[in-house]
Amino acid sequence: MRKGLVGLIAVGAAGALALSACGGTSSGGNEPAATGSTGASSAAAVGKVGVILPDSASSARWETADRKFLSDAFTAAGVEFDIQNAGGDKTKFATIADGMISGGVKVLLIVNLDSDTGAAVIKKATAAGIPVIDYDRLTLGGGAAYYVSFDNVAVGTAIGEGLVKGMKANGKDSGPVVLLNGSPTDNNATLFKQGYEKAIKDAGYTIVADQSVPDWDNTKAGTIFEQIYTANAGKFVGVDAANDGLGGAVVAVLAKNGLAGKIPVTGQDATDEGLQRVLLGTQCMTVYKAIKKEADAAAALAIALAKGETPTVAGQVTDSTTGKVVASQLLVPQAIFADNVKDVVADGFTTAANLCDPSAALKAACAKYGVS
Repeated sequence: MRKGLVGLIAVGAAGALALSACGGTSSGGNEPAATGSTGASSAAAVGKVGVILPDSASSARWETADRKFLSDAFTAAGVEFDIQNAGGDKTKFATIADGMISGGVKVLLIVNLDSDTGAAVIKKATAAGIPVIDYDRLTLGGGAAYYVSFDNVAVGTAIGEGLVKGMKANGKDSGPVVLLNGSPTDNNATLFKQGYEKAIKDAGYTIVADQSVPDWDNTKAGTIFEQIYTANAGKFVGVDAANDGLGGAVVAVLAKNGLAGKIPVTGQDATDEGLQRVLLGTQCMTVYKAIKKEADAAAALAIALAKGETPTVAGQVTDSTTGKVVASQLLVPQAIFADNVKDVVADGFTTAANLCDPSAALKAACAKYGVS
């Protein structure tokens, strides 16, 4: 990871992750993993780690980035693991968790589909003596032992400030803005909105429409935004879309009405499609979250727990449902515009070939902005 691109912050305390080996190693958990086994002899003295990813539809990152980086970290440490994806199905999420708990995992790392489902899994795991790490999304009311994510209010602030930059570049110092938010069941979506709504209002813009998209579903996002567009006759100066998938749905509607690139649209996750739109000017910005750093931080905690250690982290967040403090490690995001898309490539998150090859327009944009 390129130095200086992404840093660590601690909420409520200063300092980065500190792992303290306050216990010995534990045995067991050496059954073959369903989807990922190191095969290393050292795994015999270390428990297996179970990982449940949420889906592959809301964002490509879960399968293209998180699975890979977590797998790499566990493999390098000689720790046995089982990574499964719930496919957006809450029943399947619970079933996978039950199987992992009964199968003897020593640590569970989850990305919840909603807080109720996640909390039920955490309760079962905790009762079985299995510590749970909330990964990327905090499970409200869940009581996970640890939480690893990005500073999600800061993510939202970056989105909002990026939109303001785009609107001002269009000569619009005020005017109505559309908010297309993430899933109402995702606490991260709430935090994102907290950041970008404040940035937009503080800059003097008004909110003309404010809609959430169930399950971060891109198809639903397109329908919702089409209705917003019709209701407002396209009379707004910017659209704050909470991730690249939603941003893509917005751009498709704007393109149909001859307005793609004329009304600034935001995103998040630095997906290939989002970065391509940023290069072409149909999306004004996205937010890069160095998922390898997030995965590595979560894996480090899980590996320590699997070894019977008691890791400590310097940061903390408060669960708004229970009021309890959760030991946390949060990372800092980076706003990405056309002129620094190359930073994401340089960081190894994607490649120039992925971004630049599909069309002559993209090749020209890559050349213009130094993406190689």
